[in-house]
Amino acid sequence: MLPTKIGIFGGTFDPPHIGHLILAGEALAQFQLDHLLWVLTPDPPHKLENPISPLAHRLPMLQAMIQHNPAFELSRIEIDRPGPHYTIDTVRSIADQYPAAELYLLIGGDSLRDLPTWRFNADLVAVVSKIGVMRRPGDFNDLAAIEAQIPGVTAKIQFIDALLQPVSSSELRRRISAGKMYRYYVSSGVYEYINTHHLYR
Repeated sequence: MLPTKIGIFGGTFDPPHIGHLILAGEALAQFQLDHLLWVLTPDPPHKLENPISPLAHRLPMLQAMIQHNPAFELSRIEIDRPGPHYTIDTVRSIADQYPAAELYLLIGGDSLRDLPTWRFNADLVAVVSKIGVMRRPGDFNDLAAIEAQIPGVTAKIQFIDALLQPVSSSELRRRISAGKMYRYYVSSGVYEYINTHHLYR
């Protein structure tokens, strides 16, 4: 039996939006993943100085967005474990849960650039089978420089191609706060939740 391919997509998802869905959908298709875990991060170590919406809001929004796809699963691995939460610890825990699986870590181009600063980055690269990177328009990553800091990383990197407008959660929060149009940058369930609870106003 072939090993299961599992994608790991972590983030604060504040709010979750179509860019996240496109990345996940393209990863499923291009890597032929069997399963994709959405790892909701309660309190990311690198964002402690930035205000993040309460988990009580982010959790139902993410659930509403991904419930249509049986290959998508919300992982509570970081929610149910005390922080701080580092990617290496999360990926090791998932590897323990699925010892025969090939793990695909999904990240954005900005995260790839920051990878040399991540905790135990060489160990993280060793644990995963591939690192799927979603390139935003205008992204530039010096792979040679990253390889010099984390030997072996470039062999694991696979870029994810998508027809994607540059959508970001921070820009959506600004749009909502300013009263601008954001309806079609999020799923209908997320849109209804944001309106009902008056988030990001």
